[in-house]
Amino acid sequence: MNLQDNSIRLQVYLARAGIASRRACEDIIRSARVTVNGTIVTEMGTKIIPGQDIVMVDGQNVQPEEVLRYVVLHKPSGYVCSLSDEKNRPVAADLVRNRYPERLYNIGRLDMYSSGILLFTNDGEFAAIVGHPRSGIEKEYIVEASLPFRDTVIDAFSRGIRIDGVFYKCKSISRLSSRKMAIVLVEGKNREIRRVLEHFNIRVKSLQRIRFGQVSLNDLPCAEMRDLTETEILALKGSAHDNSN
Repeated sequence: MNLQDNSIRLQVYLARAGIASRRACEDIIRSARVTVNGTIVTEMGTKIIPGQDIVMVDGQNVQPEEVLRYVVLHKPSGYVCSLSDEKNRPVAADLVRNRYPERLYNIGRLDMYSSGILLFTNDGEFAAIVGHPRSGIEKEYIVEASLPFRDTVIDAFSRGIRIDGVFYKCKSISRLSSRKMAIVLVEGKNREIRRVLEHFNIRVKSLQRIRFGQVSLNDLPCAEMRDLTETEILALKGSAHDNSN
């Protein structure tokens, strides 16, 4: 067999090594942070042969993970969603690192002052499928505001509203009390709920993601985590696949 038959794309290799999702690994390659056999590589079409070529990121040798992990964390408010933080703020990934030896990274984000479900994995293919903006996977949030939600706010978010050139539209929104709402998003643009409410001069007191697709927060304590079940993993993959067709 020709050795080239065993070759894979560099970004796929990095994703399998638990560096980041496949798309994020492409950005890492473009940033000239990756070397193959001592040479910096920035081309997306580059292929390597696992076990033969030496691949390094930021000077550290990387190998494919032997164990694939899928974890749900109840992220506390006050933690940022990155692998490190230059301002030395608490990092959600540190909570996971204390429990799992593998290099895990978060799928998507929650802003610093939001809490709730945050998924972690070292499976780049899973992260690429589930984390894609067009995956169509529902995310449900409970939002408590400083002021009562007016019907005009609910109607605008339901129909869709353009703010600073960006179009925001929730899949559903229901009133739990005068100042508390359940909101379901699909695409989930950056700080979408906060931006819409700020547009109507409503300050968010608390924002919690209670569901990510078929994965629910339930009674998972704050700052605690658990492995996703096989059923949950398959359901997330299935939902993303169905919605992409």
